Amino acid sequence: MNRKEFLALAGAVVLITSAGCGGGGESGGGGEAASPAAPRPAAKAPSAVPATSPAAAAGGGAATGSAAVKGSIKFTGAAPKAAKIRMDADPFCHKQHADGATSEEVRVNANGTLGNVFVYVKSGLEGKTYPVPAEPVVLDQRGCTYHPHVMGIMAGQTFKILNSDDTLHNIHALPKANAQFNLAMPKYIKEKDQKFDKPEVMVPVKCDVHSWMSSYVGVLTHPFYSVSSSEGGFSLAKLPAGSYTIEAWHEKYGSQTQQVTVADGDTVEITFTFQAS
Repeated sequence: MNRKEFLALAGAVVLITSAGCGGGGESGGGGEAASPAAPRPAAKAPSAVPATSPAAAAGGGAATGSAAVKGSIKFTGAAPKAAKIRMDADPFCHKQHADGATSEEVRVNANGTLGNVFVYVKSGLEGKTYPVPAEPVVLDQRGCTYHPHVMGIMAGQTFKILNSDDTLHNIHALPKANAQFNLAMPKYIKEKDQKFDKPEVMVPVKCDVHSWMSSYVGVLTHPFYSVSSSEGGFSLAKLPAGSYTIEAWHEKYGSQTQQVTVADGDTVEITFTFQAS
């Protein structure tokens, strides 16, 4: 091999080596050869996805099923006359109720049933976990009354408090298991968020500005609760098959319980009866 042939062969080897190694750039059209890329740092392993619900934190999914418990809240005896509420102390509140307002303590429906009764699974769900809903439960201060008067929420769920009135309110929660809070809400503050961390049935809520305002919140670790309607009905749906203690709570007439056993796909109907005192 003469000198010219040797130099040609060496140049070919250099070109082949440059094409097969180094560079790291995407392939493309012609042009000058790219210079070797600087070494990249080692990629970090992805961090673990945080648990966002009690079910995820417990390492399992929510235990739901196709069973249901439904029924009604009967009322016997003479229905008490709803107490009238005087709102003269606040001109704004007074204007919202030109015909007067009445207490929601006892709401007996036209069909002989009782409204505003909190019905829930008191026992039978031990060991099961349920995700906390992302959407908040809302309590509205509207017309200088609380809407709704009785409600349920899951522990850890956002409790959104609205002020739909053009007047000062304050919302004072009086739990025993959870931390109390007492929030001033002037008319220019339209919402605040709070949470209850522990189960508790029931949590009284009042307004220190307007003494007639009251509400009750049932805090649970599961979603199986209901409030009797203006027709007196309630429904606990998507229960897993099992045996349960169902409790019905009323702010004036106290609590009652019943034992039920329900299979997947079945619906058990029960009735609670409260009597005038």
